[in-house]
Parts: sequence; structure tokens; C-alpha cells
Amino acid sequence: MERGKLLNAIIENAIDGIVTIDERGVIEHINPAALVLFGYKKGELVGQNISVLMPRPFRDQHDSHLKKYKETGQKNIIGIGREVIGLRKDGITFPFRLGVSEVSYSDRKIFTGFIHDLTRQKDDEIRIRSYTEELEQKIKERTIDLVKIVNELQSAKEHVSALFEKEKELNQLKTRFVSMASHEFRTPLSSMQLSASLIDRYTSMQDLTSIEKHTAKIKNSICNLTSILNDFLSLEKLEAGKVQASPTWFDMISFAEEIAEEMQLISKQNQLIVYEHKGTTAQVFLDQNLLKNCILNLISNAIKYSGENTMIQFNSFVNESGLIIAIKDNGIGIPEVDQKSLFEPFFRAHNTGDITGTGLGLNIVKRYVGLMNGTVSCQSSLNKGTTFTLVFNY
Repeated sequence: MERGKLLNAIIENAIDGIVTIDERGVIEHINPAALVLFGYKKGELVGQNISVLMPRPFRDQHDSHLKKYKETGQKNIIGIGREVIGLRKDGITFPFRLGVSEVSYSDRKIFTGFIHDLTRQKDDEIRIRSYTEELEQKIKERTIDLVKIVNELQSAKEHVSALFEKEKELNQLKTRFVSMASHEFRTPLSSMQLSASLIDRYTSMQDLTSIEKHTAKIKNSICNLTSILNDFLSLEKLEAGKVQASPTWFDMISFAEEIAEEMQLISKQNQLIVYEHKGTTAQVFLDQNLLKNCILNLISNAIKYSGENTMIQFNSFVNESGLIIAIKDNGIGIPEVDQKSLFEPFFRAHNTGDITGTGLGLNIVKRYVGLMNGTVSCQSSLNKGTTFTLVFNY
């Protein structure tokens, strides 16, 4: 008897809900913790089917579980703890863990359900999940910010590197300019000064032949200085963006023949400039002034770097897609090691020796050709001549 009172006291004071039902699922006993959990009074539940505490579809499933157990003896929920949903009196559902045990008593079977409320645990899980998602989102945002900062640092690094390379390039250009200017300006000026002094002497001697010789030298020096200044002026206009291509239709043959005749006048002794045109038409659509400057520069180089008694070939080819110009000489050629830097400003090949030049001509040619949406290329072999090819598609 004392043992029964003790057991009843334990059940009545348990913090988890305890419900006892018969084989039909009718509630025989329910402890205070379960009543508080479901919001009922004891008299409202005793004698009722346990399914009243379950929402659909669990309510229907419970009756089928009992029926199946009676017929087959197969225990689907008995002896197994599982999470289920309970239904309070006010219609609110809540999660709880249910453990069901079977007891044989007075020749009948009684089922006891032990109910542990999981509401707080589920709320905690939701909060933890929310915190986790929030943390993941913050990590994602911070990662994006970090990637952005890294990219900005990389861009800044590349920008600084580009500025450094640009500064390095400018310093190299300055060095080349100082070297070129000190040589190219000093040589013709010295020649002019010497020739002027000699003219004074030959004037008193009335030596007209010598006077004419040195006058020609002065004129040649002036031409060289003019050429240098023109190169600087062209470069300054290009750098300032003042040069724009203005294409027009014109006849290539008459245009080229005029240039060939003009350059023949300043060629060396027995140098021959031969012009030849091929193609289905002679009409081209380009900027005449820019194209003429390019051709004059290339033929001038061919004259300068070729010897006497040589031939300079000046060829043009025109078809529906565009124009190709090739200027070929039999001069000293360009060392292979220098060809990669050929179009850089103030650059001169190592084998030019005392031949005058600013190192700007080919750079200007390339930029003029670029303004006309063309390309320029070079093929050269040491002491076997050089061919420059201009290609324009329109």
C-alpha cells in the first residue's frame, strides 16, 4: 500500500506529463504536468480518447496504430521514443517527445505515455538556426567586402606598377632624348660654324668653288635641323591629340609617282627609286597628308641607310578590301635584337653609326598609320636590306 502511494506521488509530481490509456485508447489517468501542458482539467480528459490531444492527421493514425497492434502484435510506437505534435485545448499545437510503454495489469493491457515538452528546445533551435544564418550572411558579406578590398589592393598595386613602368619608360625616353639631342643638334651646328669660318677665309681668297662647297654643307645642315624640328613638332601634335585622320578618295598612282620624283631629287649618287603599282583599281580612301608623311619617312630612311648605286623599290597594291604599300631597300639592315624596339620613340639601331637621325621617324609612322586604322610591319636582315609594309583595310 505504501508502495502504491509512493508511485502515485511520483507520478503526480513528475515534471513531465504522464498519461495512461487502455487498449481502446481511452484516458484512464493523466498527471498535473500533462494537464498544464495541454490546458485541460482532469475531468475534461479522463474517459476521452487520447486522440483528442492530437491534431490531424496524427489523430487518425493513432487509432490505426492501436488497431494494428491488437491484430498483429507489431509495436510501431511502443517502446520507441519519437517526436510528435500535441494539440492544446486552445487549438495551439506544440512539439513534444513521446515515449510509450506497455504494462499488463489485472488481465488487461495498459499503455503509459511519457510526454516531454520540446517547445523551448525547438525555439532554441530556431534561434540558433537564425543566429547561424545571420552569422553565415555576415561572413558572406564580410567575405565579399574582403574580396572587394583584395581586388582594390590588387588594382592599386597594378596601378602603381603601371605608374612605375611609365616613369621608368619616361626616364628612358629622357635619356634617349638627351643623348640624341646632344649629338644630332651639335653635329650640324658644328658643321655650320666650321663652314661659315672657312667661307670667310675663302672669300678673301676669292675661292668660289670652296665657298659653294661649304655653302652647300650649311644648307644640308639646316635641312637636317629642320627635319629634326619637324619630327619634334609632329610628336608634340600627336601627344596632344591634335592629329586626326581626314580620309578622301584619291588616285594612288599619281600620288605615289609624285612622291617618287620628289625623293629621287635627294637620293644618293646613282640611287634609283622604282615605283610599281598593281591591283584592280588605283583609287584609295585615306588621309593623303598622313600617308605622304609615312611614305616620305620610309623612303628617306631607305636612302639614308642604303649605299650609292642601289635600288629602292616602292610598290603599291590596291583591291576592293584596301591598300598595301611596301618599301624595300638593299641597305645595312636592322639587327634582330633591335627589331622589337624599332618603333619606340628616340630608339635607334646599334648599327646606325654616324648616320644622322632622331629615332622618332618610325614611331611617328606607326602612329600615323594607326590613326588611319592600318598596320606597319618590318622584315630585315643585317646587310641584306629592309622591307617596311603598310596595310590599310577599308
